[in-house]
Amino acid sequence: MNKRKTQLCLCVNNEEYPASLETNKLYLMLPSEGEEDLDMIRVIDESGEDYLYPADCFVVFPKDLFAMLHFPPKTRQRILRALEPA
Repeated sequence: MNKRKTQLCLCVNNEEYPASLETNKLYLMLPSEGEEDLDMIRVIDESGEDYLYPADCFVVFPKDLFAMLHFPPKTRQRILRALEPA
């Protein structure tokens, strides 16, 4: 797992994207490529591909979430593997 993909976000609004996003589901957020200027974030959605979505569809967790929650490295890896697309 690429360490750059470890930021998580929670979908809180999928009204305009019901086939691509599930409300109350965690998604992997990819590093910004300048999209924050557009109020967009890039996530790996239900298709398994990364796409841009409006930032207000998500609650973005801090980059150091795993450290804050004191997850051991093996547990962190299992969580991230479970979130990866098949």
